[in-house]
Amino acid sequence: MAKKAKKTAKKVSAAGPRRDWTEAELKNMKTLVKQNTPTRLIAMKLKRTVTAVQGKATREGISLAPTNRSPRD
Repeated sequence: MAKKAKKTAKKVSAAGPRRDWTEAELKNMKTLVKQNTPTRLIAMKLKRTVTAVQGKATREGISLAPTNRSPRD
C-alpha cells in the first residue's frame, strides 16, 4: 500500500510573505533614523510593518529612540 505524501502549508503572515532586507532598504532606514523619523513613518516608507522595522533595528544595533528629547521629559 502506497503512502500519500503530506502537504505542508507555508506559514504566511496577514501582511504577506516574508521579504529579506535589501542593502538599499537598510541604508534608507539608517538615514530615516538619523533624521529622527518616527518608527511608524519609517515602516510606511519602507512598506514594512512596525514590528519588522523594530526587529531589524535591534539586530543591526540601531536605536530608534529620538535623539532630540530632554532627559527630563
